[in-house]
Amino acid sequence: MKQLIALHVLILLVLSLHAQTNIQWVATSPTEQWKIQNIFTTAKVSGLPVVEIEVNKLQQRIEGFGTCFNELGWTSLNLLSARDRESILRELFSPGVGANFTICRMPVGANDFSRNWYSYNETEGDFEMKNFSIANDLETLVPFIKNALKYNSSLRIWASPWSPPSWMKYNHHYAARSALGNSNFQSEEWGMDMRGISNGLTPDKEGKEGTDMFIQKEKYYRAYALYFSKFIEAYRKQKVNIEMVMPQNEFNSAQVFPSCTWTAAGLAKFISYLGPQVQQLGVKVFFGTMERENAKLLDTILTDQESSKYVKGAGFQWAGKGAIAVIHKKYPELTLYQTEQECGNSKNDWKYCVYTWGLMKHYLTNGANVYTYWNTSLKQGGISTWGWKQNSLVSVDTISKTYKYNYEYYLMKHLSHFVKPGAQRVATSGTFNNVLAFINPDKSVVVVVQNESDTDKKLQIKLGKQTLSPLLKANSFNTFLIKQKG
Repeated sequence: MKQLIALHVLILLVLSLHAQTNIQWVATSPTEQWKIQNIFTTAKVSGLPVVEIEVNKLQQRIEGFGTCFNELGWTSLNLLSARDRESILRELFSPGVGANFTICRMPVGANDFSRNWYSYNETEGDFEMKNFSIANDLETLVPFIKNALKYNSSLRIWASPWSPPSWMKYNHHYAARSALGNSNFQSEEWGMDMRGISNGLTPDKEGKEGTDMFIQKEKYYRAYALYFSKFIEAYRKQKVNIEMVMPQNEFNSAQVFPSCTWTAAGLAKFISYLGPQVQQLGVKVFFGTMERENAKLLDTILTDQESSKYVKGAGFQWAGKGAIAVIHKKYPELTLYQTEQECGNSKNDWKYCVYTWGLMKHYLTNGANVYTYWNTSLKQGGISTWGWKQNSLVSVDTISKTYKYNYEYYLMKHLSHFVKPGAQRVATSGTFNNVLAFINPDKSVVVVVQNESDTDKKLQIKLGKQTLSPLLKANSFNTFLIKQKG
């Protein structure tokens, strides 16, 4: 009888705690993903590592989390049954269900995970864009995005090209670098194996960093700006609204796949044409994507009398992470996007998931308003048309026609499921710093922590007068959603 009474008192105590704070706790480890955890002690325990959530020290506003739409993402999902494909899209995009993705990227024309090279107008000299067509996208990108919009009609979309139409470039080719005999593109660590792949570009036609491969003439600038507006209008006819564009993906990088190098000065000149063209359509221009740590490249744009009128934000990926802190400090009101999760090598292992957590912490603690994954879905093995094996949120087994969510999906979900658009990152202090914290518009607090050690670890989380003391499983990511009473 005494045991029953004690159990009853314990249940009442737990229910009372839930009534006061309503705490949710989810954990992911290599062995268990998205595991709902039991309630934990709120007693203060001396000698534990401590993190204090300073909700009054508000940092940048979070616009959202998302992924990218590319052709190989859609073709891989279409190997599955319609039921499985729709289940994945619901999990990724439907509010309150899974990842809650709210803002996503798409290419303007071909990219490294397209079925092949294409643009929307390969008619040389067609400066009036009479032959502009998104016919290719009607087979892949349009249905991909429409199926996502079916689950979240408020999903925001922005876009950038990997390459202009080939006739607008000095080398008249979609690529900027030859794949022939190039040992730089053979790397197990990076998942690259381009042996036997030819992109048709000869070494004498290669571009290089610090040069403009786009033809620097006014009629080409005007035609390319028109190309962007035609793209926006064509997608609007498909009920897909593009809200922002960036002029060039990785403008410093000469790649064997669709790419185009620009100087910052060349981009500034182009933006002076692009800005007014898309502004008429209510579409914003950001600078990017920036994949170098040289913050002066962005300064060139923001100090230019013409281009600075139109640039409302900037996007960073890869080595661009080395510039975001400088830019955020110098231009604190500028909207900053992390534009592409580093791609991995198709292993989709826990080691890379941990690396991704480091990237997320870096970008979000240095002012990023948006965090974006790259490959939504790929066939198992994750290989691109041009021989690059990469990670993805979802892997599709082509033989069994089954799929699985990879570790990085669950990590993204640990933030995106709980951190709502309009949330603000909040500062933390204490002896434990492997943490990110946010306060949502409804005043609920999200705390994401990693236990990177191989043993279970107890931690104290202080939020105002409240102290939580969870036991974190070894090698785990943990999210706490704390809804305070009143």
